[in-house]
Amino acid sequence: MRIQENTAFNTIAHKLQIPTDELLRLSLHRFLEHQLRLINTQIFEFYGKYSISSVEEMDSRYQEGTLEEENSWRDLQHLDHLEYKRDELVKLFEFL
Repeated sequence: MRIQENTAFNTIAHKLQIPTDELLRLSLHRFLEHQLRLINTQIFEFYGKYSISSVEEMDSRYQEGTLEEENSWRDLQHLDHLEYKRDELVKLFEFL
């Protein structure tokens, strides 16, 4: 969808008296913040569940055998994926 063709977007920008490119930038920034907040919430749930501060610490504890194995391997993989997504989202902020 092109911004110039989106009349709702243009109408909102006009009503708010801001340029459409600024509204787009602000919208993307807010969207990325929201996604980052959702991912961080999930990450912190794993941190609390396993009393860890990073996926590396969880991996280390898993390798040492200090974590019970039932579901922890799946959780480790999920946490690793979430931390990767978080890092990618943070990188996207550079484009704004």
